[in-house]
Amino acid sequence: MATYRIGEAAELLGVSVDTVRRWVDSGRLAAVRDGQGHRSIAGADLAAFARALADEPDAGAHRSSARNRLRGIVTAVARDSVMAQVDLQAGPFRLVSLMSREAVEDLGLEVGSVAVAVIKSTTVVVERGDDR
Repeated sequence: MATYRIGEAAELLGVSVDTVRRWVDSGRLAAVRDGQGHRSIAGADLAAFARALADEPDAGAHRSSARNRLRGIVTAVARDSVMAQVDLQAGPFRLVSLMSREAVEDLGLEVGSVAVAVIKSTTVVVERGDDR
C-alpha cells in the first residue's frame, strides 16, 4: 500500500505543509508515525480525504459540467488583432490557453491577475507519478 509523508500529501492536495499538519493534528486526516517519528498517511486515506475536500460546499459549486479547475496566476498574455495566448501558472503546472482577444479584454486578464483554468476534455492521458 502506498504511503505519503506530510510534504508529499501537501503537494498532491495543493496546500501547504502546515495545512496538512493542522488537518492531521485535529484528527481530520489520519496519519501514523514511523520508527523515526515521521508521520505518514496511507494512500487510500489520502485519496478519500481528497475526494471529501472536493465534495465540500462551494468546492464544486459551479454551474458547469467541467470538473477540472486549476486556480493560478497569469504569467503572460500575447495578443494580436483577433486572438490571444494566455499563460497560467497553477502550482507546478503551466497551462496555455488560446482565446479571442475580445475574451481576454472582457475578462480583464493581464500578467499578475488570478484566473481559473476550467478543463473539459473527452481525452485525458494519465501517466504514472513515480519513477517506476
